[in-house]
Amino acid sequence: MTAQIATGTTTAGRAGVDAVPAPLLMLAGMVSTQLGAAFAKQLFGTAGPAAMTLMRLGFAAVVLMLWWRPSLRLDRRTAGAVAAFGVAIAGMNLCFYLAMARMPVGVALTLGMAGPLAVAALSSRRAKDRLWVVIAASGIALLGWQGGAAGLTGLLIALACAVFWGAYVPLSAKVGAMLPGGGGLALAMAFGTLCSLPAGLAHGGQALTRPDVLAFGFGVAMLSSLVPYTCEIETLRRVSALVFGVLLSLEPAIGALVALAVLHEILSPAQLLGLAAVVTASIGVILNTWPARQNPTSTEGPEPKGTLRK
Repeated sequence: MTAQIATGTTTAGRAGVDAVPAPLLMLAGMVSTQLGAAFAKQLFGTAGPAAMTLMRLGFAAVVLMLWWRPSLRLDRRTAGAVAAFGVAIAGMNLCFYLAMARMPVGVALTLGMAGPLAVAALSSRRAKDRLWVVIAASGIALLGWQGGAAGLTGLLIALACAVFWGAYVPLSAKVGAMLPGGGGLALAMAFGTLCSLPAGLAHGGQALTRPDVLAFGFGVAMLSSLVPYTCEIETLRRVSALVFGVLLSLEPAIGALVALAVLHEILSPAQLLGLAAVVTASIGVILNTWPARQNPTSTEGPEPKGTLRK
């Protein structure tokens, strides 16, 4: 009887998820990610960016390790790839939070997205794809121009995030091929947590002993990792990687809207134009390079980048 009830509940849950259009699932995942970023920024005054990075990665690592239960017995090559992936995850998240403390969320997110965009465009041999790099660079120039040393510091940190994000893309694919499923992601997240420990503990101080701060950090981790991961995996089950990539390219706009609603951050006309340029370049790169790297839709699909970077 219990098994029948459980089976019926699972079937009903599966039917409920299937009834939600894939683009709406993707939208839900992106909104969740950006809510996590906005809520994290609200806590920067109590627990700084380094401590928030530690909590976000740490809680997410615990959940993913319990979910996937990956084997800890790895050969040297696989362990090295997982470690590199973990460093990319830690660096990407720390730099994103540090940049976000100095500029609007939508601007930091758009600048960070320049990393994977450049990797995709520059890996193409077609000259016309370089046009998208020029458009993206123009957008970055508009976004990064804020004047003063503080603006320059934020820009450099955001571009460091872009470098880590750009490295994350091939490392994600490499680890995903070595360790199918989410086991590689779980292990990399755990290693990224270890990398975040020194700075997180040094800057978090007593804040990391407060139950309310830890509870807030857990909520940020779930919004930024578990919910988007679930939504994106389900979306990839039903749409091509092309559609997925185009939808994901809209995330900077989603981030700007969420930050407007939660943090009351208003972007200037120049920043909005820069954001639009980077989003347009991202979509252009995906559409133009797709025929050369088309893959069939898979149940597991590629590792969803939206779950880790922000």
